[in-house]
Amino acid sequence: MNFELSETQTLIRDTARKFAREVLAPRAQKTDREEIFPLDAYRQMGELGLLGVNVPAEYGGAEAGVLSYSLAVIELAAACASTSVGMCVTNMCAELICQFGTVEQKKRYVTKLTSGEAIAGAFALSEPHAGSDPGAGNTTAAKKGDRWVINGTKQWITSGAYAGVIVVWARTSSEGNKGLSCFLVGKGAEGLTCGRAEDKMGLRGSNTVPLIFENVEVGEDQLLGRLGDGFKLAMVALDGGRVGIASQACGVGRAAIEASVRYVKDRHAFGQAIGEFQALRFMLADMTTQQQTAELLTFRAASMKEKKVPFTREASMAKLFASEMSNKVCDRAVQLHGGYGYIDEFPVERYLRDARVQTIYEGTSEIQRIVIAREVIKAAG
Repeated sequence: MNFELSETQTLIRDTARKFAREVLAPRAQKTDREEIFPLDAYRQMGELGLLGVNVPAEYGGAEAGVLSYSLAVIELAAACASTSVGMCVTNMCAELICQFGTVEQKKRYVTKLTSGEAIAGAFALSEPHAGSDPGAGNTTAAKKGDRWVINGTKQWITSGAYAGVIVVWARTSSEGNKGLSCFLVGKGAEGLTCGRAEDKMGLRGSNTVPLIFENVEVGEDQLLGRLGDGFKLAMVALDGGRVGIASQACGVGRAAIEASVRYVKDRHAFGQAIGEFQALRFMLADMTTQQQTAELLTFRAASMKEKKVPFTREASMAKLFASEMSNKVCDRAVQLHGGYGYIDEFPVERYLRDARVQTIYEGTSEIQRIVIAREVIKAAG
């Protein structure tokens, strides 16, 4: 196993790091406080190749691989988790269209995503009563001549109010999971409306809305993949998406540790820097060990995806461990800061709020455990 980064991976990481530290980090607090969706930042990410890191160059991507993508997400999340979420979803949408779309769909939709022209991509799978069980969705797509008519409501849609390309799952038959199909819908489609933005605990610079489809018509050329393959496409996308969320969790955890180290070196009590106290040093040791372990699990899953070998179990393990690590590490960071950790003058309270959802979206920790156990038992024969 080679732990050294390639020239391409180093370039992507350093590009993301420079952008994150110079553009995102200085305004991350304002982005959070005022719930700003940074349109200019998304356009810049498109110019830098960060909206299609694992997308072929012919469709505007960086074609740098999954590990490069993971490294980039970590850097962005360490600076502004809110912006990293939209970046993750946009990459996920672009990759899914590249994997299952026609050449025409790739030219029409992927190039808009990777360039930043579409601003962002949206992944419209969850519904008000169908989150962990996507097969229970009630959104329908009924045939009308050579068109499909979509009706229903999607919930928790990241970047939904701004996304120029929306990947939508709808029921085309009553055959359970086999009755789900996937469609590509552009911003401004007639009959598509956006609900009130959610007032969230964290990730407040990430737009999260319900999307309402009322007789939204799409053509046959907007069907992604084959009819009835929607559930399969969703599972493929979520496996890759979990690598993204694991990377995001690693980034937020790293930021919390770095902030804590700065604080315990500067803060004095009882005649010395509090970083000299063994109890606090042990906390930092555990936090760092957990964060580094999460990175290794995440990089393994990313590497397996890049090599095109089955990685469902590894993606779920990385997402489970990294998201729970991030919550624990950020909680400890607040504790290390004492009263200052509880006010927004210091960033650790934001890190804790941002980390909380990581054990929920892209499959809850409970769902990850189900997936991991299923794969372990399957592998045993």
